[in-house]
Amino acid sequence: MKNKYTEIIEQLTDSELLFHLYATQALLFVLSLGFGLLFFHGFSFLEFFKWDNWQVITIGVTAGLIVVMIDLLLMRLLPPSYYYDGGLNERIFKNKHIFYIAWIAFIVSCSEELLFRGVIQMKFGLIFASIVFAVIHYRYLFNWFLFLNIILLSFFIGVIFSWTNNLAVTIAMHFTIDFLLGIYIKWKNSKNENEEEGLFNE
Repeated sequence: MKNKYTEIIEQLTDSELLFHLYATQALLFVLSLGFGLLFFHGFSFLEFFKWDNWQVITIGVTAGLIVVMIDLLLMRLLPPSYYYDGGLNERIFKNKHIFYIAWIAFIVSCSEELLFRGVIQMKFGLIFASIVFAVIHYRYLFNWFLFLNIILLSFFIGVIFSWTNNLAVTIAMHFTIDFLLGIYIKWKNSKNENEEEGLFNE
């Protein structure tokens, strides 16, 4: 299954990868609205969006920065295979402009937090939401470290939501993580390409 998944990723063009990304996020958004209507009174769960709150920065962004710093540290200490996801993240972010990376991070953070924290966690609890969040990130199932990583991350985000009761905080946290790691992937890829060009020019 792992090899088959890697082959599929390699065969897709960058445009096709982005199409699948947007389609997946659109599906999550539609599911959020559908389950929101089914499980709650109207869209009452949307009341948990509070953007005019300093917690968005002081807790959301700060927690996101902490996660990114831990990830970057582990990337330096652990073998590259521990963070290998089949190459999907690299394909998505390596050649994108910084504003496009921000756009992708915004779309993903909004759709996923709305569904997993705003609907699933509120209805079924933190543990169930964390497990479903990890399973939805299918590519991580083939790497025990990434799978454990994503479960712990989802649990941490869920705890933040339980603490603040504010989806804007978890969206800010999720956005910070995806955006900064996307920038890191872009920077690392550019650095590797420059080093390779230097070797060829010698």
